[in-house]
Amino acid sequence: MAARKLLPRPVPRRRVVPFVSAEEAWFWFVQCQERRAEGARLDNLTNSERPCEPDDIWVVVMDLRRRGRLDAHHLWVLVRFGRRGAPPDGRAREEEIAARVWDEAIDALVTPLKAKGIVA
Repeated sequence: MAARKLLPRPVPRRRVVPFVSAEEAWFWFVQCQERRAEGARLDNLTNSERPCEPDDIWVVVMDLRRRGRLDAHHLWVLVRFGRRGAPPDGRAREEEIAARVWDEAIDALVTPLKAKGIVA
């Protein structure tokens, strides 16, 4: 009797959806980190497959930090407003500087995230 070949069943994959912008990718990353801190499993965080893991975005951010493209102030603003779920409002006097720093940080993220196919 011939041996049966056992092949793994194909796992149905969800549709891969790249982020529209670096800002959207950042907000998703922060949301994933918050859920992770609460004990959620990363594979249950979204309905559609993203083109990366949250850690991939963190690697890009840390690479930009090491190369001097992002500093501690950029990271502070990214985290603060990422947790808020909205970018700083440059029209508000108390958020003018944060809005400028936010824009610099998001601009720095665009190129490497596009190069990795994370942002469309």
